[in-house]
Amino acid sequence: MDCYQKARELIDTAHGADPKRTADGRAAELVYADNMERWVAQVAPEGAPVLRLAARCQHLERWTVPRASFPLDKPGYHAWRKSLYKKQADRARELLLQAGVPIDEADEVATWVSKTGLKTNPGTQALEDAACLVFLDTEIPGFATLHPEYTREKYIDIIRKTWRKMSPRAHELALTIALPADLAALVQEAIAG
Repeated sequence: MDCYQKARELIDTAHGADPKRTADGRAAELVYADNMERWVAQVAPEGAPVLRLAARCQHLERWTVPRASFPLDKPGYHAWRKSLYKKQADRARELLLQAGVPIDEADEVATWVSKTGLKTNPGTQALEDAACLVFLDTEIPGFATLHPEYTREKYIDIIRKTWRKMSPRAHELALTIALPADLAALVQEAIAG
């Protein structure tokens, strides 16, 4: 077994400990990792094997730091996210090194997962693109159900903020996602404004 396959197994074992399960019984983080890898492969089809591993680390053990462990206001949300970026990057680096991935590649993955160099580092941007595409493709319908109090304008604002984070390639891919009619209309309104 090569080091990349070993790293994938270690990452997926970590994901498998997520107590949250999908309808089919799979660990939610594992399903998210599969979706991240699928989208990063479309965003950067020429990407190195470590880019796919980095995609799988996007929410690595995120469940261990509940959102409620930080103040439930906007600054608390940002502090929570920032702490996750570092924790996930450190853990990704640790697992890759344990698998025998070269240190320079493990460091690169940690850079990408920590969101360092967003908009300037191609690997970091590829992960951000994939995360935005996963949100639009698989999460936004459930997100809408969790937040019935949000107004149409709030959803449009969320979609616009998501759109601004994405590269032109990710924009092209996003427009291929088959969304329910009401969500597709929101996306069209958001990106037209």
